[in-house]
Amino acid sequence: MWFILKAALSGLIVATVSTVAKRYPGFGALVASLPLVSVLGMIWLWHDKPDVQNMAAHAQATFWFVLPSLPMFLLIPAMLRAGVSFWLSLLAGCALTIALYLLMTWIGPRFGLRL
Repeated sequence: MWFILKAALSGLIVATVSTVAKRYPGFGALVASLPLVSVLGMIWLWHDKPDVQNMAAHAQATFWFVLPSLPMFLLIPAMLRAGVSFWLSLLAGCALTIALYLLMTWIGPRFGLRL
């Protein structure tokens, strides 16, 4: 039952963002940029395993993994404005993000980051 509640609430947030963004793209982007998924994830994690060290490690790793995802939000609009199709732009943005995530997991520990 707990899993169904988590899935329903998370899905409701995504559906709300897409609905709002149809009429107000800027406001939809604002809502999408809020760390709602991260906050909900921390709430669900704390409920399932209330461990301070685990939560601190999770929150810190989340910060470091947000950074490599940001260039995607520059690449996609640049490609769309250049006439590239939505699906190809999205694929390229996701591929860039995956590559940067892999780079982060390779470089991060060399600088003392525990991811």
